[in-house]
Amino acid sequence: MNFVVIGITDHPQPFLTPDVMKVIQTSHHFSGGRRHHERVAHLLPSGAQWVDITIPLDNVFATYREIEAKTPDTQIVVFASGDPLFFGFANTLRQRMPHATITLHAAFNSLQMLAHRLLMPYHDMRIVSLTGRPWQEFDRALIEGSRKTGILTDREHTPKAIAQRMLEYGYDDYLMHIGEHLGHPTQERVYTLTLDEAATRDCQSPNCLILTGNHQRRMGIPDAEFELLHGRERMITKMPIRQLSLQAMQLHRRKHLWDIGFCTGSISIEARLQHPHLDITAFEIRPEGLALMETNSRRFGAPGIRTIIGDFLECDITTLPRPDAVFIGGHGGRLKDIMQRAASVLSPGGCMVMNAVTPNSVSEFKETCKELGMTPLPPLHISINDYNPIDILTCEQPS
Repeated sequence: MNFVVIGITDHPQPFLTPDVMKVIQTSHHFSGGRRHHERVAHLLPSGAQWVDITIPLDNVFATYREIEAKTPDTQIVVFASGDPLFFGFANTLRQRMPHATITLHAAFNSLQMLAHRLLMPYHDMRIVSLTGRPWQEFDRALIEGSRKTGILTDREHTPKAIAQRMLEYGYDDYLMHIGEHLGHPTQERVYTLTLDEAATRDCQSPNCLILTGNHQRRMGIPDAEFELLHGRERMITKMPIRQLSLQAMQLHRRKHLWDIGFCTGSISIEARLQHPHLDITAFEIRPEGLALMETNSRRFGAPGIRTIIGDFLECDITTLPRPDAVFIGGHGGRLKDIMQRAASVLSPGGCMVMNAVTPNSVSEFKETCKELGMTPLPPLHISINDYNPIDILTCEQPS
């Protein structure tokens, strides 16, 4: 099957080259979003067949295949927004129909157009799409201190919602440059707001935005800055131990971390700040742990930590991403059961780390590792000030 994918702007009468117009006039099958249809309907030849691109896409591609079955080697002209290779439909076509022939005619994408309006060089701009996507990559850009970030929005991830999230986690030193209806001769608007202004403003859709600012990353948070459980200083993994525990898990090459018994959230928060690519799920049996995690993650600018309150041994873990690193921060005397459950979903080559204070915990960890067929690594024995000596224990799942 042959596809011709044509990118258009938001202009009600988009400019198309003579070559593109010839393709349109000699074709019969067309496709695109309803908004695209409104823009180009007057250009289509009499009797043209249009396929709306709507969710679920399985139905759209089933229709394409029906067309191919009835008229082999037919050509479908697809209209898309801006550059169809920029988080666009041409990428979906390549994934769903890898053997199809695609000819592309691109327009400027919306973020390029916004940068043009602002006279802002964009060769150094980081791009994040929140269109139908979760916050993960946006949060990562914030934590990593991106100075210029272009963001594609949707009706959930609006400029207002983005600004509110940034302020909630302390990322307040940015300006938000917003473009609405880019390419439209009368509805286009471009303006710049502070985050405080953007957090209370409803913008017209469609829109996109560019964030500019400078936020300094934090690593190695002093223990005294954390909100503690009932003010108990011993109920937190101390900073040197945190750093060594994170190193033991080799988080730079992991994807999914489970923090079991997070208490103040210190391990999860430090992991999020140092390795913002990670997907982190944190478990805590104490109900007051939720408020601690919310307070501390906002205090230190660590959005995106998935928090589950309840007994780890009874929580539903079937829908969670499979971990390749597990940290056991508390076990309540049920270490073996917790290790068995965590190991049952631990990815091949994944690791499990625990900080042990008593000889009984050390021996139980090692014995359980052996029973589970995991490989124990040499422990690290460390003592800090007048606190009890700690053994940082690590074992690995066979690859």
